[in-house]
Amino acid sequence: MTVDELVRAAAEGGEDAFAELVRLYEKRVYSLTLRLCGSPEDAADAAQEAFLSAWRGLPAFRREAEFSTWLYRLASNAAIDLLRRSKRRRGETSLDEEGSPIDAVDTAPSPQDCLEGAELRDAVAAGMDQLSESHRQALVLRELQELSYEEIAAVLEVDLGTVKSRISRARGALRKILMKNGNLSGYLPSKPTVEIREGGGRL
Repeated sequence: MTVDELVRAAAEGGEDAFAELVRLYEKRVYSLTLRLCGSPEDAADAAQEAFLSAWRGLPAFRREAEFSTWLYRLASNAAIDLLRRSKRRRGETSLDEEGSPIDAVDTAPSPQDCLEGAELRDAVAAGMDQLSESHRQALVLRELQELSYEEIAAVLEVDLGTVKSRISRARGALRKILMKNGNLSGYLPSKPTVEIREGGGRL
């Protein structure tokens, strides 16, 4: 069965069809929630919540957007909601007004390069954690999930200009954080230059 056929069958109450949709998308959904939440436990909770929301919402899903886009929206919202609850419990706020662990791949095998790569990975992860939820959300979808601007606009339910603005601001905020901490001695380009493990995205 195609995805559209599975969606139609699941919307009519087909549990087997929905189970197949979960099998098809569970890795991508978990990858997204992990990069937003940072914690594997939180990511698993957010992914589960996204699939529960999808199961409940399928009868009303009008297929005006791709199923994957709709599912990413549910997953992204679930992760952001969980992050906000967690930060409120800890009394934390984002430094930028507008978890994902990011693994930098070293381009040379020397011990010094490996050390620098690990430091950059940790610095980028810490910097991402300081971004606002909306900025981190947009940046993860663009650089790690490798969605187009149009797809991100559909996932976040905002216009294209807002997407471009958030991504630009997120890159600028992350660049400032890294430069302030001495982890970046120049301009962080808009095109990714540091490869990311687990999915091939780059930042």
